[in-house]
Amino acid sequence: MEQKDLFKELGEIRLLMEKSSKFVSISGLSGVLIGCYALLGTLLGYYAIASPETVINRFTSGLTIPTFFLIVALLILTLSLLTGWLMARKKAKKNRQSIWNITSKSLLFAVSIPLTTGGVLALLLLSQGYYHLIAGILLIFYGLALAAGSIYTFTEVKWLGILEICLGLMAVCLPDHGLMLWGLGFGVLHIIYGFIVYKKYES
Repeated sequence: MEQKDLFKELGEIRLLMEKSSKFVSISGLSGVLIGCYALLGTLLGYYAIASPETVINRFTSGLTIPTFFLIVALLILTLSLLTGWLMARKKAKKNRQSIWNITSKSLLFAVSIPLTTGGVLALLLLSQGYYHLIAGILLIFYGLALAAGSIYTFTEVKWLGILEICLGLMAVCLPDHGLMLWGLGFGVLHIIYGFIVYKKYES
């Protein structure tokens, strides 16, 4: 066997090992859609702040602005999780892989701890009236979750997580711009990340 053939086979073996040890069913297009959902939520947030009476009368039946934000965030979260799961299942089926395996379980466990902690902390801050810190806290703990789970999936997830943490710290320092930074992190960065993953691994 020639040396170049040996290197080729070693490369193929390494690729197979990486695929077996990493969850690669994450869809880049789902990242784009999730980013669009977040941008829509950001626009609703700005609209709620600019015209609170209109928003409350039309959509929330007298609920407060913080409650309105919570409802919008929960709707975006639900829609994002559903989109991510459906598109990951479709991609896994196309690649003849199982979406629920040891790697995906490890990924879920790695991200669930910081996500749960951040969600609980955000609710505590909401109940105490520290609204200006919530956007930054959500970004920071979401970034920590991505960084923790990145060892089980694409390298791009790690860099997305680092950028989310940086934006979260900025949002804590600049609370008046929290909503804008939230939209930049969950919206724009997700769209960019989704396009990169799609072009690199799916196109």
